[in-house]
Amino acid sequence: MKNQLSITFLGTGTSQGIPVIGSDHPVCLSNDSRDQRLRVSVLLEWNDHTYVIDCGPDFRQQMLREQVKRLDGIFLTHEHSDHVAGIDDIRPFNFKQGGMEFYASKNVFNILHTRFAYVFETENKYPGAPTIIEKVIDKGSSFDLFGKQVIVIEAFHNTLPVFGFRVDDFVYLTDVKTIEASEFKKLKGVEVLVINALRKTPHHSHFNLSEALAFINKVNPKKAYLTHISHLLGFHAEVEPTLPENVFLAYDGLKIMI
Repeated sequence: MKNQLSITFLGTGTSQGIPVIGSDHPVCLSNDSRDQRLRVSVLLEWNDHTYVIDCGPDFRQQMLREQVKRLDGIFLTHEHSDHVAGIDDIRPFNFKQGGMEFYASKNVFNILHTRFAYVFETENKYPGAPTIIEKVIDKGSSFDLFGKQVIVIEAFHNTLPVFGFRVDDFVYLTDVKTIEASEFKKLKGVEVLVINALRKTPHHSHFNLSEALAFINKVNPKKAYLTHISHLLGFHAEVEPTLPENVFLAYDGLKIMI
């Protein structure tokens, strides 16, 4: 269908991924592929346009797995390493396409300028270094992107501002603990919601499962998918049957259409 939005979950794990290095936790030893989670990211596709939200340390592996040949741009939720550490791996796209558009807050770009100084060098830049075209956005940003309306949603990861994105009636939020009422209004009428659910016990900067389910109930989307999952949430096959009928655990490689 023309202009239909395709979403692929590139990664659905928390900052350490699953399995965690050196862990003998039963979920980390699971043979169920749905329990093996790369760092969190999604691929958005419509018509001939392709965008990614967050490029963590597994970005290269994710692009290879999904056979992505062209990428129009990358949206960044915030500056934590599990969301930005793959920046250097945009180079093959640069070689074919030129500069890559990145959408992020001014503060995130300021941090990236320090963390990836060689990328933003203006004099004597190392040949072959990534080329980023900075698109500064803020919580008031709303714009058209090749026929899709993109609305920026601000939430908080403890005290750290994080951006979520609404693309038409799809909303992607991760690393959320709180959201102000003025931003919550941007979720009205959403068809599909993606939201973080780290584990069952409370966490200082992430929704746990019960908080995520309460948030979903308040938003009332047609469908919701949980992401940014740790091994402490439990086995995919055991947790999903306990969820409300419109709520699902996302898993790496899952594709949905809107």
